Amino acid sequence: MEIEGTITTGYGKGAYFLGQDFYKSKFNEICGFVPFPGTLNIIVEEKYLDDIRQIKTKCTNVIKPKEGFGGVKYIKATLNDNITGAIVFPDKTTHDENYLEFIAKDNLRNKLILKDGDKVKVKINLS
Repeated sequence: MEIEGTITTGYGKGAYFLGQDFYKSKFNEICGFVPFPGTLNIIVEEKYLDDIRQIKTKCTNVIKPKEGFGGVKYIKATLNDNITGAIVFPDKTTHDENYLEFIAKDNLRNKLILKDGDKVKVKINLS
């Protein structure tokens, strides 16, 4: 499944959580990379929301919470056809449902020279 969206600035909370050794080691173990401490926030159009809800509901990939932290569902994905990463669905999130949070090993804003308002494409690996 392919979803298009627009880059936006998040709240900065992803940096804190992805900076925790617990999450770093778990993502390295299951996704094959240590995530950059921060998420790339992508606003998606309403036409994708039903699909996203369905993916989130059916997703069985879960990092169990550590004391004081929430669990995280994740699904592997690709950004702009060449950046391997994952979409994360934290149990404890303050984002609206039209936000996707993409993680990867690199700071994607710097690597891809992305700024708020830029369009991106996310291919979600459903298999």
